[in-house]
Amino acid sequence: MIFRKYGFDTNVLGMRRIHSFTDRIKKEMKRPEGFEDLRKNNSGRPSVKDLTPEEIIAKLKQKNKILQQENDFLKRVRYINKKQISKQQKD
Repeated sequence: MIFRKYGFDTNVLGMRRIHSFTDRIKKEMKRPEGFEDLRKNNSGRPSVKDLTPEEIIAKLKQKNKILQQENDFLKRVRYINKKQISKQQKD
């Protein structure tokens, strides 16, 4: 059995989970895509409406603001780290 071969305790997994795994593998084997991961094509929640130019601008401004805050935070962290390193080198 595959699970035992790779070190899984089949008593902990249980027969129901093992059979479900086997069934899932058989279904994937029959698909035209085979074992290809399809999540990359269907990831995230799809947009349900088209945004107006004003909404797009507002969304981009918000995203820009968040990125600026993130950059400011990272600058502060870098500054603190440099300060600590120089302090340790003096000691």
